[in-house]
Amino acid sequence: MCRKAHGVMEEVGKVIVGKKDCIEKVMAAILAGGNVLLEDVPGVGKTEMAIAFSKAMGLCSNRVQFTPDVMPSDITGFSMYQKETDSFVYRPGAVMCNLLLADEINRTSPKTQSALLEVMEEGSVTVDGITRQVPRPFIVLATQNPVGSFGTQRLPEAQMDRFLICISMGYPNPEDEVMMLKSRHSDSPLEHIKPVVSGEELLFMQEEAAKVFIHDRIYQYMVDLSTQTREHGLLELGLSPRGTLALGKMARAYAYLQKRDYVVPKDVKRAFYDVGIHRIRLNQKARINGKKAEDILGEILAHVREPHP
Repeated sequence: MCRKAHGVMEEVGKVIVGKKDCIEKVMAAILAGGNVLLEDVPGVGKTEMAIAFSKAMGLCSNRVQFTPDVMPSDITGFSMYQKETDSFVYRPGAVMCNLLLADEINRTSPKTQSALLEVMEEGSVTVDGITRQVPRPFIVLATQNPVGSFGTQRLPEAQMDRFLICISMGYPNPEDEVMMLKSRHSDSPLEHIKPVVSGEELLFMQEEAAKVFIHDRIYQYMVDLSTQTREHGLLELGLSPRGTLALGKMARAYAYLQKRDYVVPKDVKRAFYDVGIHRIRLNQKARINGKKAEDILGEILAHVREPHP
């Protein structure tokens, strides 16, 4: 089944040119059963990547353009009184799908953002005291503009922590941008994407990825990395236990994509940036010294000794 995961990435690569690494990260997060936050400036292809994945995986998808007037009931659904039956009937919200594209999630109100907390963690929504499960598989692919952009507000740490990874796509290099101009001269590449897997096959791949073996020394290595983020002098917030769990899930998914049934330290090191960048918070001293989150994560990776066979 691993070859089908690579088939999905090839289809997405028809749309997102020159971003093989980003595509692989999103695919790994999906195999790990997690949610993805794409953070970057407008126009670099965040939304197109999310749509391309939904098409390549043949999933039922919904898209919500988050604006200040989007209500929590638009996301979770609501109960409406039906006169004929003299009862309230549940009207499904946008989350009742396999893949939810939450576009520009940091442009809406905190109340609406919080409507996603339960479904992102537990795969269910509660409306009027009744809890309903969302379809499986369920994935949230969210995009957000950089904090400080006009009309945006920072997501709370509790919500950021529910995203398995946070990645930035960046601008394409000149050669890839030329190729993009040529390929979109007459039509959109999104129209040519073919579904490679079904929802049932994706669930099977997620189960396979979850069975990838992790040695006790690798487990200890992951805990040592997380502990260092909590004790680092330039951080006021380190990785939560949920972050450590995310590190293990992503490491397994990277090993699975490499057609291995066991995790090696390089899988953990690669996943550490993806799961840590949005979970740690720099203190004032770090900001004064011009440090970035990736700099500190790199220092921690260099400081913590990796296990050897």
